[in-house]
Amino acid sequence: MARFDLAKQVEKGERFDLTKSQGGLLQARIGLGWQENENPDGPQFDLDVSAFMIGSDFKIPDDGFFVFYGCKKQGKWKTEKSLRPLSQDEALYGAVDEKEGSEEGEEGDTEDMILDLSKVDPRVEQIIIVVTICKYPNDENRDRRTLALNFGMVEGCYLRIINEKTGAEIMRYTLSENFKNEDAVEFGRLYRLGEEWEFEALGRGSQGSLPALIEQYT
Repeated sequence: MARFDLAKQVEKGERFDLTKSQGGLLQARIGLGWQENENPDGPQFDLDVSAFMIGSDFKIPDDGFFVFYGCKKQGKWKTEKSLRPLSQDEALYGAVDEKEGSEEGEEGDTEDMILDLSKVDPRVEQIIIVVTICKYPNDENRDRRTLALNFGMVEGCYLRIINEKTGAEIMRYTLSENFKNEDAVEFGRLYRLGEEWEFEALGRGSQGSLPALIEQYT
């Protein structure tokens, strides 16, 4: 498990050079965490981590560059036992779906992704990392009460990037906004600058959950 080290803390809108900071980063783990203020009487609160690998036209080059829990292409990262959603270019291993958030005070990422920068398709210029609330009719229990869920009911949201080789945390971005009406948040983006990769903290909330973002980027 990647450890929690002293790392660069970034704010919304701030950019961070991942490549230079690590002397040539090749493989990174993108960890995300949150705590749900879930009602014990329901509905189930299921947050999903996804990624859109987009080109110069701000669209994914092909369906295989949208990485989410429903990907047909699956793969195992090194010695891991669980299959992960896998991008078409086999550069991005998506998150293993976790139905519950972390308990208060619990250390560790709720979900994570793994990125091999050396394998990213040359058509991909940006990778947008998003977290969305799964709602009716796409939720597991087909519970209409999920339609009322929003990110104002979620606390402690953060994204962190870890050097997969060393296990050291490189940077961390913690959401400061209280999204009371939004059910989707674009946490950040990784983007190319020549041969290098940088990260920008977006903190951009929207409505329509994952279907709205799919429409935007496909």
